Amino acid sequence: MEWRKHWREHHHHHGYGGNGAVYGLGLIGALIYFIGQASNFESGLIAVLKALVWPAYLSFYALKFFLH
Repeated sequence: MEWRKHWREHHHHHGYGGNGAVYGLGLIGALIYFIGQASNFESGLIAVLKALVWPAYLSFYALKFFLH
């Protein structure tokens, strides 16, 4: 039971609460965007996988834009 107390103190008191909401909203937006561009079932499945890792896509294309 001691580890639970340590986990709660570490994760709930350091301002990490909003990250899940931001990721969740980003996930929904990415699903809408990527599925909207899918033309068949296979590309729809790939769209769902892309939506799960949307922060990586955001980082990649932001760096590509700013560094070129």
